[in-house]
Amino acid sequence: MNTQNTTVHIRLWHREFWLMAIANLLLSMSVTMLIPTLPLWMTQALHFSTDEVGLLMGAFAVGLFLPGVFCSYLVQQRRRNLVFVWCVLLLGVSMVLPMLSLSVLNQPWVIGVWRLAQGALFGLAQMVLTSTLIIDTCESHQRTEANHSATWFGRFALSLGPMTGLLLIALSKALCPLHLEGGCESNLLFMNVVFVSMLCCFAAVVLVLMIHFPFRIPEDGVHLFSLDRFFLTSGTPLFLNLMLVTIPVGMLMSMRVPANSYGMVMIGFFLALLAQRFVFRNAELKSEVVTGLIMMSAALVILLASRLSPLTTPLLGLGLGIVGTRFLLFFVKLSRHCQRGTSQSTFMLGWESGLALGVGIGYYCFAGNTQLMLSVALGFIIVALVMYMTFTHQWFVTHKNR
Repeated sequence: MNTQNTTVHIRLWHREFWLMAIANLLLSMSVTMLIPTLPLWMTQALHFSTDEVGLLMGAFAVGLFLPGVFCSYLVQQRRRNLVFVWCVLLLGVSMVLPMLSLSVLNQPWVIGVWRLAQGALFGLAQMVLTSTLIIDTCESHQRTEANHSATWFGRFALSLGPMTGLLLIALSKALCPLHLEGGCESNLLFMNVVFVSMLCCFAAVVLVLMIHFPFRIPEDGVHLFSLDRFFLTSGTPLFLNLMLVTIPVGMLMSMRVPANSYGMVMIGFFLALLAQRFVFRNAELKSEVVTGLIMMSAALVILLASRLSPLTTPLLGLGLGIVGTRFLLFFVKLSRHCQRGTSQSTFMLGWESGLALGVGIGYYCFAGNTQLMLSVALGFIIVALVMYMTFTHQWFVTHKNR
């Protein structure tokens, strides 16, 4: 059978790897905790329309791609860990914008520039961390598992981040004795979220600064613009297939749900880890993605029938975890020598931009029409499944290099 498995290396989990994995978790949480809370602030405090909220949330996806062509130049000409540190510091500082007077923020274009900048800083920080720093501290035979494990920490943030943001707002409402006008009260409640988000960024910086990265002599002839460490053009079909999976997940995240729903997604993620280790250990290669997409489809069908079912969120997390991990390994297998970092950045872009676009589409196109949004999301997953079974899988088997 055509199978692929990730070997477990106990020696991988050294001090430096733990610090970078936790830094990845904190960095991702700083951004994901804004997904359910930032739209609430924009609608209640700034009185933006749902169309404006959708465009502004989707602007983050555009920002992710803006600095990519400079990534290779920066990590070759500057200390690569300091590139990460400065990006995350600026991302943390950018969180103070909502703390300014509302009169400065009542123009959508201001928030649009802010979201573009956040996307650019987060995207460059992720590219440097996953495509360079993590790889640099691991031996060559451990790098696939290092990419696999570190990405799981970022995936956990998809559950922990939104849950933390919603819990902070709920806690603020319970403890705040003030009863102000709608906009002022919403602004005060949101301050706790951006403050904790800023702390997550600073904590990630501290963790990376605790690691010693040896100085590397800059290479000669490095171009200012390059696709190296940015986008793997040979993996474009896989990139598009991944976006078809993550866009509907982002659409679901535009729904207003309680914090415990995101906690249930974490249960699904843990089940996905167990399934990969035991259920799919020697399974045929195609089965993992197909099973994961069927599980996600089943979760959406259950949601269409009843939004109160406790099965939907764990099932969604289980399917997404299985599919996300296998697609990441596919990108690694597609890369040639010295393209591993580029494959990691391409996966990150497909994952994060799909989520951000999905959130934007959810607010812009389906505000107040949840049933239609769930139907469209199910359609995306079905298209992703058909594309994978009829084209992507065989294309991958033909073009893989590892």
